[in-house]
Order: sequence, then structure tokens, then C-alpha cells
Amino acid sequence: MVISIVAAVIIGYLLGAIPFAYIVARLKIGADIRDKGSGNAGALAVWREAGPPYGIIVLAADVGKGVLAVYAARWLGTDLFWVLVAGFAAVVGHNWPVFLKFRGGKGAATVMGVLLALMPVQFAIGLGIAVIIIMATGNIRLGIIGLACIPLIAWLHDKPPAYIFYPLALVVFLIGYTLTGIKGEMARAGGKKNLFVDRDFNFWQTRKHR
Repeated sequence: MVISIVAAVIIGYLLGAIPFAYIVARLKIGADIRDKGSGNAGALAVWREAGPPYGIIVLAADVGKGVLAVYAARWLGTDLFWVLVAGFAAVVGHNWPVFLKFRGGKGAATVMGVLLALMPVQFAIGLGIAVIIIMATGNIRLGIIGLACIPLIAWLHDKPPAYIFYPLALVVFLIGYTLTGIKGEMARAGGKKNLFVDRDFNFWQTRKHR
């Protein structure tokens, strides 16, 4: 069992550490995506810099990392606690990938993958809320509100405590990590940042031409 637990956590981390945003951006635009725009190695940055099709590819891949981390831990026969740890390990791998000297993305898409694998119905409802908010504000960052609703949705569906507190912990982690990066994003944007309604991008996140 110990070997299975260690393997599940390591596999989760290594899956998360695969830098799809970096790879796709290198192939498409020949640049390090972390040197562009927000400096974040994620699907949204690739969408903005390389184009929507490539952003969708990266989004699907990053979500897939979270899904596979959970499935791998289950396949190895680990208890629910270690399945949850393996899922978080994938998020850690995405944010601090060993392959990119521990400088990665924010982990939102990988968190989505973990929650999709664990609680697909509750995740789908939360995702729907997130999409409505993003369409109304044009701000992807505020989509985290939809994810924040998932613990409440799980509670309303009488899910066990682990399925309530775990997504809550992931959301708190995402919020904390996002807040630490806002200052850097504002500096790269010249000190002007639309924190609530994003006027620099349409809701589908293509740059507006002025």
C-alpha cells in the first residue's frame, strides 16, 4: 500500500508538471509563454497569444492532467484520502513544474480536472455558473466564483464531508495563489488592470482592437 501511495502522489505531480502551455506556445509562436502577457503558463495565455484553437488544446490537456491523476490513484487502489492528495499533487506539479525550474501556471484548469473526476455533476453545475459570470464580466479570473460554489453544491447533494471540504480547500488555494500573482500582472500591464470587468478582452478572451 505504501508503494501505491507514493506512486500515486509522484504520478500526480509528474502529470501536473507536463508544461503543455509552454510546449504549445514554443511550437506555435516560438516563444516562452511565461514571457508574454500575464506571464502565466496556462491555457488562457496561450489562447490570447497563440489563438483560441491552441488555447483549447492546452485547456483540455491541463484538465486532463487532473483527471488522470485521480484515475491513476484510484487504479492503484489507494484510499480516498490519497486520491485527493494525488489530485492536489497534480495542481502542485502544474504550478511548480520540475521541467520548467518550478515556474508554471496557476493551476485552475488542473483543479477543474481533479474536481471533474471526483464529482462530475457538482462540477458541471459550478462550471455553468462560472461561464455565466465570465460572459457577463469578460474576466476569466472571476470564474473562480463558480468553482467556489461547488462545495455548497456538494453539500446540497448530501455528499460526504471530504467532497465538501476538499474542493473548498482547492478554491482557497487558487484564490490565494491568484492574489499573490495580481501585483506582478499589474506591473506587467503598466499598473492598469481591470480586476472586475475586463475591458481589454471580450468575454471569449480575444484582444480588443482600438
